Formats: sequence, C-alpha cells, structure tokens
Amino acid sequence: MSQNFWEKLNKPFTVLAPMANVTDWAFRQVVIEAGKPDVFFTEFISADGICAIGPEKFKGELYFTENERPIVVQFFSSKPENMYKCAQLAQELGFDGVDVNMGCPDKSVEKQGAGAALMKNPELAKEIIKETIRGAGPLPVSVKTRLGVNKIDHDWIKNLLDTEITALSIHARTRKEMSKVLAHWDELDKIAKIAEEIHGSPSASSGRLSTKPLIIGNGDVKNMADVRQKAKAYGLDGIMVGRGIFENPWFFTDAENAEHAQKDRVNLLLKHLDNFEKLWPEGPIKLLRNHGASKNFDVMKRFFKIYINSFGGAKELRTELMNTKSRSEVLEILTKLK
Repeated sequence: MSQNFWEKLNKPFTVLAPMANVTDWAFRQVVIEAGKPDVFFTEFISADGICAIGPEKFKGELYFTENERPIVVQFFSSKPENMYKCAQLAQELGFDGVDVNMGCPDKSVEKQGAGAALMKNPELAKEIIKETIRGAGPLPVSVKTRLGVNKIDHDWIKNLLDTEITALSIHARTRKEMSKVLAHWDELDKIAKIAEEIHGSPSASSGRLSTKPLIIGNGDVKNMADVRQKAKAYGLDGIMVGRGIFENPWFFTDAENAEHAQKDRVNLLLKHLDNFEKLWPEGPIKLLRNHGASKNFDVMKRFFKIYINSFGGAKELRTELMNTKSRSEVLEILTKLK
C-alpha cells in the first residue's frame, strides 16, 4: 500500500466512519463479506490511554488484517505529545494513515479537552495536528470534525485547512445539533470552495499547502446512488458513511436499498458472532495472545437490528435476542430461522 494511499483512490471514494464499539475488526470483516468501502477506519482510540497503560491493553482496538487495507487508525487526545507517540505507534503497527478526532460530542471525551472540545481551542488543535504529522512520518494524517460547536463556523474549518492534513472529513452538523437535524450538505459545498480558494491550484507553488486536502462529507447518506449524487452536487472527493451501515450491511455494493434474503442476513450475523468471540477474550477462541482488553457480550446486541430489521416479526425476534447473554443463546434462536 502506498504511503499516501489517498492520492490513488478513484473519486468519489467511500469511507466507513470510525464508531466506538462498532468498527472493530469483528465488524469490519462482516462489511468486507457484504461489500467493502474504499477506506476503513478503526474505532476511535484514546491516545492518552495508550500512553498511560500501554498499547498491549488496546490490542483488540488496534488489530487489523491485510484484507482491510487501506485502513486508518483514529486517535483522540488533547495532548500533542501523546498524539505524536501514537502516530509513531501507527507507523510501527503498519497502518496506512492516522486520523485525529476533533468532532466527537461524547461528554467523557470532551471532559478531556478532546473530540468536539477542540473546536473551542483552534490553536491547540493545530498543535495536535502538527505533532501527529511529525510522529506519523510518511503516513498521511487526516482530521474528522463537525461544522462548529453551537453554530456553523467557517473560521474553524479554515483553521484546519491551514495545516498539512491530507484529508478532512466533516460531519455536516454542529456539536449542538448532534444528529437531531438534517445534515447541512450545502455547507459542505461552501467548504469545498473555501478549500480551493485557500490552496489554489496544485501547481501554484511547490509548498505543501498548495495541495488541497481531500474533502469528505458525512451525514444522512442513504445508499451508493446517494453517495455519487452528493459527491457530484457538492464538489466532494469522498463520502463517509456511519449510521447508514446500520440500515444495510450491503451499503457499499447496493446502488439502491435492495432486499437481501433472510438466510444471507443470518449468515452475516453468525459471522459477526464468530468474529466477536475470536477477537475479545470472553470467547473460547483467542485471536490475540496476551490480550489485555475486553468487551462485554452486550456490545454485540446493538448489531442485531442490522441483520434482522427486514424479517417478519422482527420486533419480537429482536426482543428475544436482546435478552440473550451469550453466543450460544443467540445460536439457539437463529437455528429456528435457518
């Protein structure tokens, strides 16, 4: 894989968004089975946690396999020195890129001055980017953010564009809006134009900032037809998909929201269950030796809706599945369906 894989992607490209307790290896392998995006991101991972207790405790979150490339690791922190160290770690582990989370509205993250809290501290944000780039060496560094804190803030976006990041993913809502309103795609069109104005033509000079960061839009994307329409309409290089994958595991291969056979959905769920048990230490099969982290089986329950939402009696089935406490209990229910 090229050290700057972003440059080789056909446009518009697709990215699976980083989501806590969602986009681990176990789920990414399911997505590959159904239809792979152009770029994978890991879950967002605490750089402070890694620096405090060591990467061994984060083996599960950091685990990936060759069939997932290109894959970007996303870290969050308010400490430039920790982002530098974790960017170095990303090189050592063989990731294809490093992303800095500057948009997560989770209160526990914001209390650390990280995630969306960095939108209130643009100078610190730039220092974090600078140190991440220094630690990442040849790996490309990107940022994921929102349109602003309480209101749309083009100055915040310009602050990020005035750095050497390779790509900028923007959730087209503010921190205050969370996901309660429709995404402001018209604002992404404005941002794409602002980026062109700031950076000008790639041949304008030999300076690093003469190359415009790739602009990636995120929010309320329905299917692949919508990906292409939004990228073209708003002048975007790529589209990042988050919650859309919960509606359809085959998102990246379906032009429209097609129907898939019940047996295919059950098979994907079975694969996910197997992967989860392999990755996390409560299962009988340990994929990683000396694994220091753990995920409770309850984490799996958020995925049930993905696989059964089109079934007859889906509500009752989901209720039954939500009461399970182990893989074996889920399998007992699923055998009745196959």
